[in-house]
Amino acid sequence: MTADWTQAPGTAARAVPTDPGFEAALGAAVRVAALSPSSHNCQPWGVAWARGGGARAAAARAVAGAPGGDQYLVLALDRERRLRALPSLHGEMLVSCGAYGQLLLRALGAQGWAVDGLRFAPGGLDGPLEAGWPWQQPGPADWPRTWAPLCVARLRPAPGGAAEDLRALRDTAEARRTHRAPYRPQPVAPDVLDRLAAPTGTAVARDADVGVRHLTSDADRAALADFVARHAGRDFSHGPAWRETHAYLRFSAADAAAHGDGFTLAELFGPLSRPQEWARRLALAPTTMRLLRHVGYPGLLARQLARIVRPTPALTVLSLTGTPTPTLADGVKGGARLADYWLGATAEGLVLHPLSAVLQYDDLRHALEDRFRIPGQAIFLSRLGRPATDAAGVSGFPRSHRRPAHAPLRTI
Repeated sequence: MTADWTQAPGTAARAVPTDPGFEAALGAAVRVAALSPSSHNCQPWGVAWARGGGARAAAARAVAGAPGGDQYLVLALDRERRLRALPSLHGEMLVSCGAYGQLLLRALGAQGWAVDGLRFAPGGLDGPLEAGWPWQQPGPADWPRTWAPLCVARLRPAPGGAAEDLRALRDTAEARRTHRAPYRPQPVAPDVLDRLAAPTGTAVARDADVGVRHLTSDADRAALADFVARHAGRDFSHGPAWRETHAYLRFSAADAAAHGDGFTLAELFGPLSRPQEWARRLALAPTTMRLLRHVGYPGLLARQLARIVRPTPALTVLSLTGTPTPTLADGVKGGARLADYWLGATAEGLVLHPLSAVLQYDDLRHALEDRFRIPGQAIFLSRLGRPATDAAGVSGFPRSHRRPAHAPLRTI
């Protein structure tokens, strides 16, 4: 057991014997899961391997099992890393954690470890979280104090072997990008859209009530661009929300590498000259936003975004359709379905550009759902298409910097 996997010295000494093959598989899986998308690239997730006797017993009770030779993982939200400027961001954090959990469990499935049981914490999409679940307070001594458990997964060797190819999964996760530049105008083939919309039903996403809607008609695409032009400026003019967003901007590769999160200007705009970088730093500064919001500057930025949205060949909306009042479990499952969708799109040679600003305010989200006949509660809106640049040009939008893959992993 490597030291950086443990929350405190001596954890391994208290651990009960486990399959060494699972430890190796988990190490490979967290390297894949580290590539998961998250809002602002804040990476608000944690995962605990319940290896000690008390933690294993509590995790087993949560999924109605006996510790035996099974393995137990607990997916958590790290409250210290979450976004919090808007109430809706709690749901975005659950979605982000669900995407991470899905890639983690898919990577374990690709190594022959199947999910045999899954239990979600109680609670709603908007919180609050029950910090003590699934154990009684105070819980394991090694449990990080800032983590709120979201779900427990029981894993055991799959009778049929690996569920998919690990190398292919890793390569697709590494190729995934947020691509904010213009896309080719050619439509996305209907059969490709049908494949992306088909339920996946694996790991965390099994039994997920998530609808996928593709807006491809000229009328719908023009209407959504108009909606963005009218309303996306609110995100720039909302002081606390924009300051939180700005706090995740990294103005050099060294700064991004040191933080291991957030996004650089190159990730937002592609390659920039030094004068262009300084111009954008000034344009995006919270002080600039505050001083110019009264003369229509946020609206100008929204209209610039809309000009990119308008010619996009397809727009994607994912929504929670199972209940009028989505639960915590719905949000985590929604994130898992999003992870599968984004990886599927990447495998098809497509790229995405989320447009979350118009979903983060309840009145705008309701208006969008009504206008475009979206069933349930929308949790993800994105441009979808093929990049206008060739494969080499796509690399102009670099992959976001990440924390060390094992940083979110603890043994308890």
